[in-house]
Amino acid sequence: MSETETETATASGKTPVDFWFDPLCPWAWMTSRWVLEVEKVRDIEVRWHIMSLAVLNEDKLDQLPEEYREMLATKAWKPVRVVTAAWQKHGADVLGPLYTALGTRFHNQGEGPTLEAIAAALQEVGLPADLIDYAEQEDFEFEAELRASHKEGIEKVGQEVGTPVIAVPGPDGEQIAFFGPVVTPAPKGEEAARLWDGTLAVASVPGFYEIKRTRTKGPDFSNL
Repeated sequence: MSETETETATASGKTPVDFWFDPLCPWAWMTSRWVLEVEKVRDIEVRWHIMSLAVLNEDKLDQLPEEYREMLATKAWKPVRVVTAAWQKHGADVLGPLYTALGTRFHNQGEGPTLEAIAAALQEVGLPADLIDYAEQEDFEFEAELRASHKEGIEKVGQEVGTPVIAVPGPDGEQIAFFGPVVTPAPKGEEAARLWDGTLAVASVPGFYEIKRTRTKGPDFSNL
């Protein structure tokens, strides 16, 4: 079993919330900001893990729109390689701060996943500048670790979903895992807490499968 499957509490005694993200995904970004709001009002502690939209879709590229295939080929690998290298060389504690620095630039500031934005994020969180060299390393040094982390997350929910994946300890000790929730904008305060409580309530029902509602506005993908 992995560490996330065997631990039921963090070192602080709080409930661990394992969160798998790809830094490129705007939906995961908004969900991550919501979870950080929940962390302020519920007794939880977020633990960050990497998954990859490029890995998720590599066997079904012929089923995807050309624009999305192009995005995966030209933009998806660079940030996730750098994040994985930072994790492997400097520990899991860097994942949260680096994700925030990257996501703020990619999504909030409209810079997109450029090498310049990645380099600025590394500098902001005090990581070595030479980590940027991993962005275009085709024979990626930490490929196995990236794929193992991705596999751990996606196997909890199935191949038909994407990022983010969230897993929490259930009342019987087994993890409850789910994709999403997809939310925009990210709620704050007690609204964030209510969504958290409701998400856990439906996800903990053994027979629960899916719930959707009509949306009128989503995130802006034009920067990716």
